[in-house]
Amino acid sequence: MDDLGYRLANKVQLTTDGFSAYRNAVDMTFGNSVDFAQLIKIYSATPDVGPAKKYSPGICTGARKVPVYGLPDEAHVSTSYVESHNQKMRQHMRRFTRLTAAHSKKAANHLHMLALYFTFYNFVKHHTSLRVSPAMAAGIETRIWEMSDIVALMDARAETPKKRGPYRKATAK
Repeated sequence: MDDLGYRLANKVQLTTDGFSAYRNAVDMTFGNSVDFAQLIKIYSATPDVGPAKKYSPGICTGARKVPVYGLPDEAHVSTSYVESHNQKMRQHMRRFTRLTAAHSKKAANHLHMLALYFTFYNFVKHHTSLRVSPAMAAGIETRIWEMSDIVALMDARAETPKKRGPYRKATAK
């Protein structure tokens, strides 16, 4: 939440799901300088038998919009955009598919993969709803990038390999 707070220059409306930790995180980051609401989903009972019992919550039967801070516009209290984007991430990156072992063993590698995905998503991918890339729609780029542009960025940031020292000669025993 702190990372989001540093990136925003203006007061925004923020919506989260009902996870209780979000209230404290939003309060600590934004205080009263945000219009904050929670969309709390109401679920039916979890099925008693079958694989659905193990892996699925009950069926969503409704939702409540709960204003928390500021004056959130009830018409814009929604988690649909972030849920849609999370679904796109799961579709494009195997490591975010449920019940998979396609994860990174190092946090740094995971962060590099995310950086590659977001660079691709914002600069290379043509979005049919926008008719351009998100970077072009935001006015920070004038053309859709090629994958070679991302490779060139990676090459420019890569460290020059250091010269290896001499090999030690094997000693006879």
